Amino acid sequence: MSDILRYHAEQLYAQELEELKKDDPGKRPQNWLLTPQSVVTYLIGGKLKNGFEVTPKYIGSKRLMEIAVATLATDRALLLYGLPGTAKSWVSEHLAAAISGDSTLIIQGTAGTSEESVRYGWNYARLLAEGPTRNALVETPVMRAMQEGKIARIEELTRIGADVQDTLITILSEKTLPIPELNTEVQATKGFNIIATANNRDKGVNELSSALKRRFNTVILPVPDSMEEEIDIVRRRVESFEKTMELPAEKPAIEEIRRIVTIFRELRNGVTLDGKTKLKSPGGTLSTAEAISVVNNGLTLAAWFGDGTLNAADLAAGIIGAVVKDPVQDKLVWQEYLETVVKTREEWKDVYRACRDLA
Repeated sequence: MSDILRYHAEQLYAQELEELKKDDPGKRPQNWLLTPQSVVTYLIGGKLKNGFEVTPKYIGSKRLMEIAVATLATDRALLLYGLPGTAKSWVSEHLAAAISGDSTLIIQGTAGTSEESVRYGWNYARLLAEGPTRNALVETPVMRAMQEGKIARIEELTRIGADVQDTLITILSEKTLPIPELNTEVQATKGFNIIATANNRDKGVNELSSALKRRFNTVILPVPDSMEEEIDIVRRRVESFEKTMELPAEKPAIEEIRRIVTIFRELRNGVTLDGKTKLKSPGGTLSTAEAISVVNNGLTLAAWFGDGTLNAADLAAGIIGAVVKDPVQDKLVWQEYLETVVKTREEWKDVYRACRDLA
């Protein structure tokens, strides 16, 4: 096995991308690795004409993926929007991998992201020695994507300050990046586009200006519709984690995953699955991503500090950590759920004991 902790999507799924490329020799947008139809197949999964099986990367509405791919085939940028943990970054990475064969042209949005991170920067040693020259220019992922006709990714767009966000307006509307210091500009090559992600928990942190909003087509990624859908997502991601980390543990029983997903869905929705008991919801999102994290953490405990079999004791700490973000309000919500729901389920006695002991 390689020492690399996490491969990029285009490395991990290189064989699938190659098989899709061979399977569909049809017309594709300029500088696209695959046809739009094949990009959707890569995301949703399916069987090719030669019998090769493409694994699903996104489990959910195919139509949403078609809208996202169609947007990127136009001159409008794509904004993936939704709750934390709804696979926005995951979809963004796989879209870039399938379209450009390169998912690494990425800007991570934070409160400290500067205008230079989006447009271009300067190598100050060269700038002092040579003055403003092209050699002294430091290219950003957006600039490289424009020149190479690729997809640039901007994560957590609403975490970036409004004045920095608006540097994208000229890039998205004019498809050029002015460099006034050199009296020149970079013009976008066909194939260039931007995928941005934002979560609605950050709404109001740095709202997008109306001018910038108009330059994005927004696709809202929902939480998984069904219980089985969410369980399948968690199972697939956990199996991938276990393989990458080479954990000396058994695959988690589907029933353990089901219990985690049930707890998260009930607390998230404010009602038990049978609809009989109303519940208070904690302040956190309890997303699918957090469910994946809880199972991964439990697997690691089972592998290194247990017998290799995932059980309730391995999961308890992760469950409480995910639910109780506020030590006062969330703790009350969790204790009420533990006593009124978990305790009453005969097959969940081990979960109740493990969580009660930690609490």
